[in-house]
Amino acid sequence: MALMIADEFLEAAHLSAAEMYQEIAVLLFQQERLTLAQAARLAQLPHWQFQAVLASRRIPIHYGVAELEADLETLGS
Repeated sequence: MALMIADEFLEAAHLSAAEMYQEIAVLLFQQERLTLAQAARLAQLPHWQFQAVLASRRIPIHYGVAELEADLETLGS
């Protein structure tokens, strides 16, 4: 499923489409709704770069066995 974000929302938020995807990914990761790998993929960033974004915002990386298993499944698909 593709996610379409209307230009009016991007303009109101003063964000590019890439920045909006990143914001959504950070929020969903912070709420523990996406794993690190899933959020990085949604943000369209390499894994290490998404971790840097989280670090710059002082968002801790919660990563346990369940997240590892989900990431391995995500990477395998």
